[in-house]
Formats: sequence, structure tokens, C-alpha cells
Amino acid sequence: MTPPQPRWKQRPPGSTWGDFGADDQLGRLNLITPDKVKQGIAEVRDGRSFCLSLPLDYPGGNVLHPSRHPPVIRPTLRQGRVNFNFRLSELVAERTDVISDDLAILHLQYSTQWDGLAHVGSLFDANGDGVPEAVYYNGFRAQREVQGPSDPADAGASGAGTRSTSHADALGIQNMAEKAVQGRAVLIDLHAHFGDARTVVDHDLLTEVMRADGVQVEPGDIVCLHTGFAQAVLGMGKQPTHEALEQTGSVLDGRDERLLQWITDTGVAAIAADNYAVEAYPARSRVGCCAALPLHEHCLFKLGVHLGELWWLTPLANHLRAQGRSRFLLTAPPLRLPGAVASPVTPVGTT
Repeated sequence: MTPPQPRWKQRPPGSTWGDFGADDQLGRLNLITPDKVKQGIAEVRDGRSFCLSLPLDYPGGNVLHPSRHPPVIRPTLRQGRVNFNFRLSELVAERTDVISDDLAILHLQYSTQWDGLAHVGSLFDANGDGVPEAVYYNGFRAQREVQGPSDPADAGASGAGTRSTSHADALGIQNMAEKAVQGRAVLIDLHAHFGDARTVVDHDLLTEVMRADGVQVEPGDIVCLHTGFAQAVLGMGKQPTHEALEQTGSVLDGRDERLLQWITDTGVAAIAADNYAVEAYPARSRVGCCAALPLHEHCLFKLGVHLGELWWLTPLANHLRAQGRSRFLLTAPPLRLPGAVASPVTPVGTT
């Protein structure tokens, strides 16, 4: 039998492709070992748990991202009838049950979410033949392992019916769910230093904040960035404006090579923020061809570092700051939805 051919002959500079195995689909979640989980548990001192998710119908509307829309909730059908406040006596006279059953249409990255490793790939010459291919982390290929339709009629929610039309056979979000995503997290409180104003945070600013607050990040930790953005979104009452969103909260400078190297060197397992994209979007302009989302490319495509967005971190951040702490136990598995490239999540921070 002919052995299977490797998916790539060359990997992106500075990437982790192959480091966790030729077929790895977890990336640096592999660094969350049983010892890291125990380190997270050791941070639980007062037994307080914080919900780190926005209500999933926030931010409201589609100003933040025009192709993502709020959840739609509808009743199911029972024998052709509306299965909501449904009296079973309509079917069997002596029954006393009253039943409500519903379904949801979810844009998986509308609100608090995890980005999976199939969310952002890159055009890269993985074959070493001078021709770039559309590839994802560890060399998995677009339209081979990560498949989607070409006809717009097979995309979007309108007239979607019951047929799925895209599927990540590799790098689906279910891998993250099966890992369970529980371990030690470290909160970096950018909001405490920069307030509500839009601040683009480079490597120097980040390290200054960490030094001032005595924050240390070790391999296998999950970094959570508190900017106050999600708290501001809650205050907008589902009526956000472009102007308010663009002027609120800190964002990382994805064009700062030293910042990207810091992510590489620290060995962080994942990064979550309470803002829209973790990094500034659009990123600072740069001469020549490059990624519009350079931090996403560096994390998801090169390193296998999952990204969380629009988490609600303010109550936890305030509690930790009052106690002079930055570490906590984080439990944050996504939905176990096979083939999806992202997922809503209800993270829990326990202190």
C-alpha cells in the first residue's frame, strides 16, 4: 500500500505545523495538560463563578458585522400544529401536559464566541512549487478538508431549509469541544489602564500593563484581554452605532511583529477578548500583499491558537482587581457541532 502523501512540503515561517503531529487539529490547546488543569483549579479560592458571555442577542442588529445577524427563535411543529404552549389534550383528550419546544437559527459568530482553526486560513505555497494554495492550520486544504458551496443560493439563512452545505471535515469546532477547554486563565486588564477610549495596543504597551499589574503568562495559559468593549455594548441596548463601536475599547496591534512574537514565545494556549476581533480591524496599512487580519493569520493559521471574541469580562475583571489577582479557572468548551468553523460559548470564570 502506498503511504499517504504529506499535506505540505513547507510550512509557514514561525508556525507550529507538525509540532503536535502530522494530523493535529487542536493546535496549542495541546498545551492544556492535566497539570495545567490542576493549576487552574488551584486558583479557585472563594468559589465565585462568573458568566463570561453576553446575551447571545447582543450586540443587536448587524452594524458590527453586516453578514452576521441576531438569533432567530421559533416553535417547532407537532403533527402540523404549533408546538408551543401546546396542550396534549388536543391529541389525546385525557392528557394534562402543556409543552413548548423551539428551534434556533444562529449565526455562530454573532456574539460571544470561539473562532475555530478553520475560520481563517491563508494563501500559502504549502506544496513548495511556487503556487500558493488556500490552506488552513497544519496544511488542511480548502475544498478538500474544509468544504463549502460555490452557489450563493446555498449560503446564508434565507430559504435555508434543513440542508447543511458547508463542513470542516478537519479543524471543525467539535475538536475544541472534545478537548473540553478548561484550565488556568490570566486576565490582562487593558481597560484599567486605557479606559473606554480606542487604544491600539502594541508589544510595549502590553508589557507595560503586565508589568504594572504583576501579570505573568506561562505556556498553556489562556490569556483574556479586558477592554470594556462588551460592557459598553451592553449599555447600547441593542442599538449600537458604527461611531460608538469604532471609538470604544483597546485592540491589539496585529501588525506589530514583536507582539506576534510574544504570542509565539509565551506559549499561550488560546486568547480571548471582550472586543470584536481581539486585534484592530482593519489593521494598519502596509505596503505589499498581506493579511487584513494579521493576528488572526498568526494565531489561527500559523500557531493553532484559538481566538475568543466578544466575551463579557468586566465583572470578573473588577473582582480580580479588587483582590489583587489576575489568574482564575476558566471553563469554556464551545458547542460540539461537527463541521462548524466557530461556535457560541458560555465561558465560566471561577475564582
